[in-house]
Amino acid sequence: MREIKTERIPIWLWADYMEDGAKKQAINLALHPYTFNHIAIMPDNHQGYGVPIGGVAATKGVIIPEAVGVDIGCGMRAVKTSLINIPINKLQTIVDEIKLKIPVGFSHRQESLQKYMPTQFAPKILETIYKEYDSACHQLGTLGGGNHFIEIQKGDDRNIWIMVHSGSRNLGKKVADHHIRIANEQTEKSEVNIPCSWELDYLYINSIEGRYYIDEMRYCMLFAKANRLYMMDEIQKIILNEYPETRFISEYDVHHNYAEIENHYDQNVMVHRKGATSARKGEIGIIPGSQGTSSYIVEGRGNQKSFMSCSHGSGRTMGRGVAKRTLNFEEQKSLLDNQGIIHDMISVDALDEAPGAYKQIEEVIKQQMDLVKPIVRLTPLAVIKG
Repeated sequence: MREIKTERIPIWLWADYMEDGAKKQAINLALHPYTFNHIAIMPDNHQGYGVPIGGVAATKGVIIPEAVGVDIGCGMRAVKTSLINIPINKLQTIVDEIKLKIPVGFSHRQESLQKYMPTQFAPKILETIYKEYDSACHQLGTLGGGNHFIEIQKGDDRNIWIMVHSGSRNLGKKVADHHIRIANEQTEKSEVNIPCSWELDYLYINSIEGRYYIDEMRYCMLFAKANRLYMMDEIQKIILNEYPETRFISEYDVHHNYAEIENHYDQNVMVHRKGATSARKGEIGIIPGSQGTSSYIVEGRGNQKSFMSCSHGSGRTMGRGVAKRTLNFEEQKSLLDNQGIIHDMISVDALDEAPGAYKQIEEVIKQQMDLVKPIVRLTPLAVIKG
């Protein structure tokens, strides 16, 4: 761990390097009047909107919507199966069936899945959720695009695993955009102002606006988890159709874009994790690599210095546009072909998600060995992306 002590509170960095844009955003967080004790930056860090991806910040009395991001509740779900091997022809059949059953990219479902929607909050009392509810019923059980994926993997425990990475789809973005605008208005009226260029506007937790955002954020988290669960159930049915004796042994689900009240350094604080995962002592986490590289099931060590957090993945080394302009398509495609991975990299438009656009997962894991203990290493067999 490295420490930057030049600002109001220190920045603790679990990485050898931080790009200029991400570093400036971390500094802004460290200068923010309501951030607490220190800022923690994970090894998969890179520049985001307002807050670096891989950033963890605790606050006193306020919540910062931009420190959660627009894909509220985005996260991972992983299931260990009793299968030891799937022949390539059977694997292709499973992949083809998944693509028929699960919409990807901007596609929504024709049918409403209202009966699978979260019921812990009444949508009618949540204004933005209520407006988007009917549309969200058709977004449930859909993968989305960007870095979201479904993978079939082989673990070094000999078992076949299934992994899903997805979030709250357009529902989360609508909620985030709405409350980021309100936070901007509230911060401008506040006696404790900050530069709007920081994109770190805040809401007081005990205000009507703050409570509203927290409730809608929590609903989006529930929706994102239900979204992953529905897709995983669909995938399991497809596998059972090919292998009826399959047992699903272990199942884990983790968020990596959210905020939550936790106790750290004997203080109750709002911990924001944007592209970071909770890693309490003994807690199971999921750290995916890029397509074509390994992913990890890990166990948290409960390191207080990171607010008991770890990375959410391998992290980008370059932006999407740069990746498309600079990476060689044939080289990147060969990286997948040579490993025998079934994949969707069929044109230069897919280069933004090529392995070369991401950091090496092994190095990312190495840099946070004081945060997590690797349990299972997972090698991709098939990758489905939007």
